[in-house]
Amino acid sequence: MGRLLMPKAEKHNASRKSSGSQPGTDVAKLGRKEFDQALARLQVELVTLQEWVKFKGLKIVVVFEGRDAAGKGGVIKRLTERVSPRVFRVVALPAPTEREKTQMYLQRYIGRLPAAGEVVIFDRSWYNRALVERVMGFCTEEQARYFLRMCPEIEDAMVRSGIILVKYWFEVGQEEQTRRFMSRINDGRKIWKLSPMDLESHRRWYDYSRARDEMFEATDTKVAPWYVVPANDKRRARLNCIAHFLSLIPVEAVIRGKIKLPKRQKPKNYKEPVRPHNYVPSVY
Repeated sequence: MGRLLMPKAEKHNASRKSSGSQPGTDVAKLGRKEFDQALARLQVELVTLQEWVKFKGLKIVVVFEGRDAAGKGGVIKRLTERVSPRVFRVVALPAPTEREKTQMYLQRYIGRLPAAGEVVIFDRSWYNRALVERVMGFCTEEQARYFLRMCPEIEDAMVRSGIILVKYWFEVGQEEQTRRFMSRINDGRKIWKLSPMDLESHRRWYDYSRARDEMFEATDTKVAPWYVVPANDKRRARLNCIAHFLSLIPVEAVIRGKIKLPKRQKPKNYKEPVRPHNYVPSVY
């Protein structure tokens, strides 16, 4: 069965600790070996969950939101790297096209919700309207407030349709966000992670804080609560988030027959053809 749920009172208290010291910040850094061992155990459980999702026909939506450079992508990578992309599907939508701008706001998200036997992970979601679009002026204040009023009803409809909806907010401190941005600026492997929107979000820290606070106030409901992930420590954030996700869905191991590797067929006069191949050079 899954792990114990975070008590409701503790969950709500955690969701309010957004700008002060984060839980666990005084804990010693988690070593790579310890992290890898813990992650491997969790990923085995994720595979078990995957088989249960297929067997029971579950529909799961996981929303990842948070400040830029908070570590959402790293968690999603570890969450999905050992499971099937046909079951765990990541949705990371670009800016809307001119056609999509004329549609009902939620239209392009609704079409990506899961069918039976699927887990859909939104790397940013419909909450763009409450956060990025609102802060950057891509929508009107009236549109943002209307979204916040309607969102709980829409999410209630999702849950009533049988979707298991899980929402995570990744919270990173000011100093740590700055450090991560500087790391991206100075590392050629990470420069692609920086966009003008990312840099502007660094400047508008308190605008994002106000938008986040109003979003929590309007959409942290009993049906679809927000779970806050303290993300200053990347390794602990990854493990804690995955462990919590597993705790929310009771799982039973799907009984499988014993697997026996069959013998290969006989060659029946087959011979490898003699022809030149374009081999990749052995540089390493």
